[in-house]
Amino acid sequence: MPKSKVRSKTEYTDAAVSRTPVKVKGTPTAQWYLIVMFGLMILGLAWLVTYYIAGERIPVMQSLETWQNFAIGFGLAVVGLLMTMNWR
Repeated sequence: MPKSKVRSKTEYTDAAVSRTPVKVKGTPTAQWYLIVMFGLMILGLAWLVTYYIAGERIPVMQSLETWQNFAIGFGLAVVGLLMTMNWR
C-alpha cells in the first residue's frame, strides 16, 4: 500500500500566520458626521411611521404614491446606514 505524504509542520506555525495587530489608520469621525448619520436614520424611520399613522392627512404624503413614500423613508435610512461604514 502506498504511504501518504507527510506535511511539514512549518506550514502551520506562527511563521506562516502573522498574529501582529494592525493599527487602524485615520482620525476619529467628526461630531457633525455622527449627527448627520444618526439624523438620517431617525428621519427615515420617522417618515415611515408618520406615513403609516397620518399619511392620508398630510398633503405632501398624500400627493405622493405609496411606493414613493416607502422609497423616501427607506432611502434616508439606508443612506444613514451606509454612512456607518466610514464611522471610526
